[in-house]
Amino acid sequence: MNILLLGSGGREHAMAWKMAQSPLCDRLFIAPGNAGTAQCGTNVDLKLTEFRQIRQFCMDESIDMILVGPEEPLVKGIVDYFRMHPVALKSGALMSIIGPSLYGAQLEGSKAFAKAFMDRHKIPTAAYREFDAASFEEGLLYIKQHALPIVLKADGLAAGKGVLILNDHDEAAKEFEEMIKEAKFGEASKKVVIEEFLSGIEMSVFVLTDGKNYVLLPDAKDYKRIGEADTGLNTGGMGAVSPVPFADDIFMNKVIERVVRPTVAGLQEERIDYKGFIFVGLIKVNEEPFVIEYNCRMGDPETEVVMPRLQNDLVELLVATANGELDKVTVVQDPRVACTVMAVSGGYPGDYEKGKLIKGLDAQLPPASILFHAGTVEKEGEVLTAGGRVLCVTSYGESVGEAVALSKQALNTISFDGMYFRKDIGYEFSESNKS
Repeated sequence: MNILLLGSGGREHAMAWKMAQSPLCDRLFIAPGNAGTAQCGTNVDLKLTEFRQIRQFCMDESIDMILVGPEEPLVKGIVDYFRMHPVALKSGALMSIIGPSLYGAQLEGSKAFAKAFMDRHKIPTAAYREFDAASFEEGLLYIKQHALPIVLKADGLAAGKGVLILNDHDEAAKEFEEMIKEAKFGEASKKVVIEEFLSGIEMSVFVLTDGKNYVLLPDAKDYKRIGEADTGLNTGGMGAVSPVPFADDIFMNKVIERVVRPTVAGLQEERIDYKGFIFVGLIKVNEEPFVIEYNCRMGDPETEVVMPRLQNDLVELLVATANGELDKVTVVQDPRVACTVMAVSGGYPGDYEKGKLIKGLDAQLPPASILFHAGTVEKEGEVLTAGGRVLCVTSYGESVGEAVALSKQALNTISFDGMYFRKDIGYEFSESNKS
């Protein structure tokens, strides 16, 4: 098969690394890719929302399947575009595309849509109300009467910045006004979801569905805060662990029965075209699972621990997804722990400089470690930084502490100006990795 993978982050490098191992994969293209994905296939200069350009490339290169990595093309309707403008293969079949329709992608693209979906299918989540400009005054009154802390969420995509947790009614009212009346998050905050605050520990569950059947991929827990012990500003993710130590069989059975099955059944019942990944962001509250959010794609940096622990052929799984045959598949997970630690640019998640030379990439990594690129670019034979989150190392271990120690050891052989990484990923599960 010839496969086109859309995206340029660590998630896409991990997917490309995994797909390149498949005997089913003849040629792999990554658009636009990064310096790491170039080692797995051929990077292509395509814009993720230029659907006509992507379609022409697929015809020119006889692409059999597209895998969409990030959310933006999904929320903007790339799957619908290819449904309306199919690409015929030499066999007479149509090129397949892995991802939900524009309507299905609203599970991530609209917080209000996702909460209403959960309500309809009795999926446990925080109590909420939604407000817009027409109901602004009602929203202010609701905030004044709401228990603290109070959670405000921009309805649309806001690059991970549209969620505020506030401990003061006046501050919450001020932020609510800025979101709706001053477009603090642009179009994303034209509508605002106000939720109750849930206290617990979070994790992520990854579902691959063909619209009727599903399989569970390895679960993970990521670390969003820039500072150690989960302090400081939110980021796109500073590291992740898999499996999640507290997610035992009893808890995961609750997740399957109360969240995963009703979600997939709801998609089928509502005839939502959905062939792809569902990222379920969960919080464990007093041993019970509640859904914080859905995403319509894999997470980053969680993919960097999920793919190494997935022992199945990823391309085989994607073909089964496209053909509606996931009921014939059994997922096999590596029994070892995997932990990834992300190295970021100085100043991130605030302002940071790009174009810093990365040294040590040719150093020999420990046998149990894998380097994944995120924000990198190759120019004139040198690899430079090209984003806030630059690269990460994932390592296997018999424990969280052992895996994290190996990732830190590997990162210590790599350097670029301003490089920073958290040394305590998985800290609540291991005392040994704080050094």
